Amino acid sequence: MSSNPVAETVASLMPRAQAELTELVAFKSVADFDQFPKSESEAAARWVADALTAEGFQDVALLDTPDGTQSVYGHLPGPAGAKTVLLYAHYDVQPPLDEARWATPPFELTERDGRWYGRGAADCKGGVLMHLLALRALKANGGLPVHVKFIAEGSEEQGTGGLERYAEAHPGLLDANAIVIGDAGNFRTGLPTVTATLRGMTMLRVQIDTLEGNLHSGQFGGAAPDALSALIRVLDSLRAKDGTTTIDGLTPDASWDGLQYDEEQFRKDAKVLDGVELIGDGTVADRIWARPAVTVLGIDCPPVVGATPSVQASARAVVSLRVPPGIDTDEATKLLQAHLETHTPWGARVSIERIGQGQPFSADTTSPAYAAMADAMAVAYPGQEMQYAGQGGSIPLCNTLAALYPHAEILLIGLSEPEARIHAVNESVSPEELERLSVAEALFLRNYAAS
Repeated sequence: MSSNPVAETVASLMPRAQAELTELVAFKSVADFDQFPKSESEAAARWVADALTAEGFQDVALLDTPDGTQSVYGHLPGPAGAKTVLLYAHYDVQPPLDEARWATPPFELTERDGRWYGRGAADCKGGVLMHLLALRALKANGGLPVHVKFIAEGSEEQGTGGLERYAEAHPGLLDANAIVIGDAGNFRTGLPTVTATLRGMTMLRVQIDTLEGNLHSGQFGGAAPDALSALIRVLDSLRAKDGTTTIDGLTPDASWDGLQYDEEQFRKDAKVLDGVELIGDGTVADRIWARPAVTVLGIDCPPVVGATPSVQASARAVVSLRVPPGIDTDEATKLLQAHLETHTPWGARVSIERIGQGQPFSADTTSPAYAAMADAMAVAYPGQEMQYAGQGGSIPLCNTLAALYPHAEILLIGLSEPEARIHAVNESVSPEELERLSVAEALFLRNYAAS
């Protein structure tokens, strides 16, 4: 990175950032309180609140949102008459999945092979540190050029909409000229990227019941309807033979016009096993950024160990559907629900519950904030030009903010490049990316203040 005072300050702060991220990662802040203690999330929220207070933020508050979690808010005043920028991240994380498959404990930040490993290191506790580093660098080099609002969400990964509903009920709270969502990522390490589109998301819990209770498979199997087999048939109907998502009434043939994703590189990034085919058709970018994609997230059924020779009376699954821009999530949810009901065989009873939902998002990349970010990234990443990419993931808050503040310019950056393995075992963050993006954000705030 070329020498400049902001970059030098951020570099000097990296050991402190590592220590702070170690503290923050240690909280098991999974906002699923059936699996993890609510006290862990509350402690993580207090950590963020204390960090904001230490930086001089005013009006620091733990906001009790309608889904039973807490978001952390603070306001850091800038010069009179300056623009206001909202910085967003979330401190809640995905469950660690199979802890035995982690090379090091998931809630202990561990440095290995030049990366920092731990659940939430990239998604998105690292985003909290990115914002703090940028602000510290500015305060050490001439002061803050804008008013800053900071919001750290406590349930983004659950998709339960707590912060969205809170923002709607308090419409002035998060109002800003520009909003930096620190929950996306570069297309790959070292390539500065803003995310131009996000797929929306819906999650349904589907339960199938066929019998009053389990039956002996030798005495009744062959005629008694098996709920687990019925569920498997329903789930299989959601994909064509090549793996393309096939939901009745939902068109799966849109295309992505922009930065493309090389198929071999995607196989490497996704760690697809040798000989295993990718699913779907079209380009990789079409499939992950422009088209709907269904995923079975989990199934409740007897485990293999301890299984008995029984016909199952009930079975259930959680199904996720990623919804690209151009498709309304409410309509997609109705189509998915109707498909599940229509394809349930044998007259089995099916019940469906919505458990999470968010609309897709498209940014206005022609706005002045994007020019300010492009100039900032060119300094933070010498020799590289800012790229525009899509992202298959969902950040439902983006649409809420866009609806509440149609004048606001929304940018998505972050630490979740492919090597970060977010949501998977052995999630990690590149400290070099954390450093460069913190510099880019600091310079963006300067550039935007002057624009």
